[in-house]
Amino acid sequence: MSRIVAEDHSVDNATPYHSMEISSSLTLGQLLKNVSDVRKVDVGDETPAHSSQGDQDYDDLMRPVPFVLSFNNLTYNVSVRPKFDLIPRRRSLSSTKTKTLLDNISGETRDGEILAVLGASGSGKSTLIDALANRIAKGSLKGTVTLNGEPLQSRTLKVISAYVMQDDLLFPMLTVEETLMFAAEFRLPRSLPKSKKRLRVQTLIEQLGIKNAANTIIGDEGHRGISGGERRRVSIGIDIIHDPIVLFLDEPTSGLDSTSAFMVVNVLKKIAESGSIVIMSIHQPSHRVLGLLNRLIFLSRGKTVFSGSPASLPGFFARFGCPVPENENQTEFALDLIRELEGSAGGTRGLVEFNDKWQEMKKRSPPATPYRNLTLKEAISASISRGKLVSGGGGGSSVVSHGGFANPFWIEIKTLTERSILNSRRQPELFGTRLATVLVTGFILATVFWRLDNSPKGVQERLGFFAFAMSTMFYTCADALPVFLQERYIFMRETAYNAYRRSSYVLSHAAVSLPSLIFLSLAFATATFWAVGLQGGPMGFLFYCLIIFASFWSGSSFVTFLSGVVPHVMLGYTIVVAILAYFLLFSGFFINRDRIPQYWLWFHYLSLVKYPYEAVLQNEFSDPMVCFVRGVQIFDNTPMGQLSYGMKLRLLDSVSRSIGIRITSSTCLTTGADILKQQGVTELSKWSCLLVTVGFGFFFRVLFYLCLLFGSKNKRR
Repeated sequence: MSRIVAEDHSVDNATPYHSMEISSSLTLGQLLKNVSDVRKVDVGDETPAHSSQGDQDYDDLMRPVPFVLSFNNLTYNVSVRPKFDLIPRRRSLSSTKTKTLLDNISGETRDGEILAVLGASGSGKSTLIDALANRIAKGSLKGTVTLNGEPLQSRTLKVISAYVMQDDLLFPMLTVEETLMFAAEFRLPRSLPKSKKRLRVQTLIEQLGIKNAANTIIGDEGHRGISGGERRRVSIGIDIIHDPIVLFLDEPTSGLDSTSAFMVVNVLKKIAESGSIVIMSIHQPSHRVLGLLNRLIFLSRGKTVFSGSPASLPGFFARFGCPVPENENQTEFALDLIRELEGSAGGTRGLVEFNDKWQEMKKRSPPATPYRNLTLKEAISASISRGKLVSGGGGGSSVVSHGGFANPFWIEIKTLTERSILNSRRQPELFGTRLATVLVTGFILATVFWRLDNSPKGVQERLGFFAFAMSTMFYTCADALPVFLQERYIFMRETAYNAYRRSSYVLSHAAVSLPSLIFLSLAFATATFWAVGLQGGPMGFLFYCLIIFASFWSGSSFVTFLSGVVPHVMLGYTIVVAILAYFLLFSGFFINRDRIPQYWLWFHYLSLVKYPYEAVLQNEFSDPMVCFVRGVQIFDNTPMGQLSYGMKLRLLDSVSRSIGIRITSSTCLTTGADILKQQGVTELSKWSCLLVTVGFGFFFRVLFYLCLLFGSKNKRR
């Protein structure tokens, strides 16, 4: 049995955390549960949202650094494919070259500290952050990353850490408070009351220094919102809502002025002092920012050229023979020198070798402050008892034991749906534009095909109307393409640390789209059904609405699936338009199924337009009492259609005598069943076509889920 005991025994009776026994055989999930049970018994399930003065006394007792993150000999190589050459040339057997992005990088940092990785563009800063954050695929990265001497498991790291990307990936129409509240709903378990989640959000807003902007929308190019520095702090807030133990940031000050950059790093300093390890890449810190940093690593083309504290930087370069001039920014001087050496013949090899000797010399001297070693379980236990990893009661155990997800999937679906609806409701112009497009299209079709009659020409016009209308349903769905493309990186950021399941996102995405699809279906059906003069009465109108909705559903699902495959909007639009054109070509309108070559027949059955097109044809031509060609109308759409009515009657009488069947001007020669047979619509009933269309929608949603599952790993290969 190992035992954590507060160093100052004089306050043993004053604090409920004075002793805690931890079995070395416990799993991490059981450990978190034991700690949360202690908190629940002693403080009535009060999860601290922010340290009070009384809690601060206990924090001081636990101040011996519980976390040490070490990384040794990190090496990462990537294969570089040769450029495409129009003129074939002789190549060696191994034409693929290898590029080293990280070369034997080592270092360490402790909780309460900020480790900053510096270097020019392409030096490997972001790659090192990704390596430490387990964002490089297994097998590609060599070396070790340990926390308190124990290898960091991916599952554990997802629970205790957070990663803030360089870009501010936020929903533009949500306010600051709403954005953080949704993050709290995702990352904090439902066992934590909503009042405590709101308290955590309010505390975080004050900690981030964005209280004045709490009710301001994030904004984008078309909507004025918060400033760039505030956006960056909101991005940080989203990922630290659960108060992680380890925080990774990729250039959090990029694009900010010096004042905003200082405010951001100052917030990170407070986060570190609350008991977190903060590791970030930064391009060129100012003198004020440098004063907030504890450890620095300078990289040059994947190699370490300096590793140590900011205070040791002048002495390092003085011993190297390049002292830092007075009144000059130390980091600017170092970066300029590194760039100058990179452009020289020998490169930075001399500086790298000098740093290796410097590190060896530092290892010989004892550390200035002795740190008590804690196992990872002990350190996590101590951190949670101090209020880290906000979990509320037994939530910590469930988070670890259920794959790191804080909530069951139905809570995730509910929260995702609420967020999407709120963001969309504040952009009514998006749905308004789509509705206007459907209504304008319906109006044009209604006025062009106004009150079609039951003549041979009316039949041809009906076929044209149905083909255009059904294909329009799918083309209208193309505007769903940018929806996920705009959310892709938000989705990748949130799912990287198990904010919610991918399946929850897919189900929520589908649920949010249904109300608008129903409304659009009713709008188009109402605008065209009676104006065009379609058959079937009320039941015909109901089926017409259903097949239009099924078309919208299938088309929306298809476009959503493509958005998960294609990374760019313009490329996506090109592919959508091309494939939908092929679907229309093989739908059976331009060429009947019997006339399609055998080697293209498979595409006919894959056509999304085929099934709704055949369904509306059957809905229109299924009434056996309706006749579409009578008597002399048989000559319409032929050269004899220009003859006089009397001449047509004589020709009809001649045909009657020739075939031995009496045909008058009122004899029905073609019914709806004949038209369906002529069009090759004989295989499936209209209800079967409806089910197939709906089934296609579900099929593409499943494919979309698989794309998210296997194509959004958010890891380098």
